[in-house]
Amino acid sequence: MATNAKWLNKVRWDEHGLVPVIAQEAATGDILMFAWMNREALARTAELGEAVYWSRSRKKLWHKGEESGHVQKVLEMRLDCDEDVVLLKIEQAGGIACHTGRHSCFFQKFDGADWQTAEPVLKDPDTIYSADKKPS
Repeated sequence: MATNAKWLNKVRWDEHGLVPVIAQEAATGDILMFAWMNREALARTAELGEAVYWSRSRKKLWHKGEESGHVQKVLEMRLDCDEDVVLLKIEQAGGIACHTGRHSCFFQKFDGADWQTAEPVLKDPDTIYSADKKPS
């Protein structure tokens, strides 16, 4: 799929050429993670049917699950009313979306005074990633 496709022009990219993306588990409605995409990442996501993000820290495309195996199969892509946020409804391979080994990146819950861990580690990150491949 060409990165200059008409549908990509509808997205309101920020000043860095990025759009925020929310990954939502289709079956449960759980919000699993937040990331960024550039035009190429969004085009590749549509082409592959799997989430491809833009890593701001590594300055490169990041095919979710390329190291961990925790691929996100994209069932549906939606654009919000302001056309500046993308929602992916996904199936999460392995049930783990977070690089910490948890189901969701949103595992910390505010208890009124501090942030508490509200979700368990499902798999030790050291067994998911090699030392030089850990996402930041």
